[in-house]
Amino acid sequence: MPKVRLRLVAALIALSLSLIAITRFSHAQRNAIDTYAITNARIVPVSGPVIERGAILIRNGLISAVGANVSAPADARVIDGNGLTIYPGLIDSYTSLGLPEAAPSPSPGGAGGFFQTVTRQPGASPGGAPNSTQPVGLQPEVMVEDLIKPGGAEIESAQNVGITTALTVPRTGIWTGQSALIDLAGDTPQQMIVRSPVAMHVGFTPLRGTYPNSLMGVFASLRQMLLDAGRYRDSLQIYDRAPRGTRRPETNRSLAALIPVLEGRMPVVMYADREREIDRALDLAEEFKLHAIIAGGRESARLADRLVRQNVPVLLSLNLPRRTTAALPEADPEPLRILRERVEAQETAGKLARAHVRFAFQSGSLTNISDFLLNAGRTIQNGLSAEDALRALTIWPAEILGAANQLGTLETGKIANLTVMRGDLFDRNSRVALVFIDGRPIDLKPVTAASQARGTASGTWTLNVNLGQGDIATGRRTFA
Repeated sequence: MPKVRLRLVAALIALSLSLIAITRFSHAQRNAIDTYAITNARIVPVSGPVIERGAILIRNGLISAVGANVSAPADARVIDGNGLTIYPGLIDSYTSLGLPEAAPSPSPGGAGGFFQTVTRQPGASPGGAPNSTQPVGLQPEVMVEDLIKPGGAEIESAQNVGITTALTVPRTGIWTGQSALIDLAGDTPQQMIVRSPVAMHVGFTPLRGTYPNSLMGVFASLRQMLLDAGRYRDSLQIYDRAPRGTRRPETNRSLAALIPVLEGRMPVVMYADREREIDRALDLAEEFKLHAIIAGGRESARLADRLVRQNVPVLLSLNLPRRTTAALPEADPEPLRILRERVEAQETAGKLARAHVRFAFQSGSLTNISDFLLNAGRTIQNGLSAEDALRALTIWPAEILGAANQLGTLETGKIANLTVMRGDLFDRNSRVALVFIDGRPIDLKPVTAASQARGTASGTWTLNVNLGQGDIATGRRTFA
């Protein structure tokens, strides 16, 4: 028996040693996969001066070292960055990335109309939030994190232009719901989410076919729900202090979701482009003492003084207005108002910067995401400094969205999101060489016409209309 026991003990010891060896090997192998060093590169930290030749070390998804005298450890995969410039990963501060496609909705002409349109507004799912006391479109309890799906052509297209992080916002509604800040990589939604919820979102587009169906009704509805939320909060506090003998308040998830907004603990992002809408949004924020942010902001420079006074930042759209069709000799000249709007939109960022309004760039539902950096370059040509344009794509959105301790600069301890360029970020001839998200290199997919310019048409087209007597060709038109 003693010999059997000794053999059993020896076998257990051998098994334990084997497991330890396997664990150490696996740990070393995992470290090698998770550790990268990009050397001999030009580094633009944003938080400090440019490092003309240095290295950045990535370990376990974080930046572990950055500087001119950083050496690559033995377990790192070394990438020679000669000729490359490393920037913090770019942040798109207002998108629908990661959300399922919006369902098609019929045109006003009904089923017999010639065209079908797809709603692309920056929502609740078609059925809305379960057990809500409010109709779809007025449900602030909707959370984007419940809807996010990894992957997809739109995310790949964003990666191709150097975007590593995005604020994903519900698509439609007045109280549209609560956004999430996501990294554009991961096998599951949980791996993608950096922060959630980030902010409450409001749109001023009236609902179709139900109240509120006018701009006046929209603001009346917003005010009423905020007032109701205040009374609901008071009733909960009264009940919590003395539940015995007090009738409990009915559970109302919609109003409960607005309590952090009323108390200033959650920002509220209001999408407004026109001066009148922005002015009304600021009135609402002032009345209820909201922590407000304006998104869109095409005419925000006209209210720069008020934005500074109320300390309201802007998520400024880079979806700059431009001619979408080729100019024809027989066409009437475009109205002066349209031409003025195009010029003003390119100057807005520079005006906000000079007025000391905090702002960040967002793609604004660009049909061609490759215009993202090109349009940022146009703002530089129209009065914005290149340094501020870079900040508006990195540290400023991180600060506005409450993630400055995680993202926005190349500093030790921050998430290793990198945009690596061959050439300057805003040079039209430069290109994205590498993208790291959460410390891992992204396999950049070739850009296809469908994913790059979804919703656009080019070439020469012939329109045929069937009136029941054969096709009648109405003419040919060339689209650029």
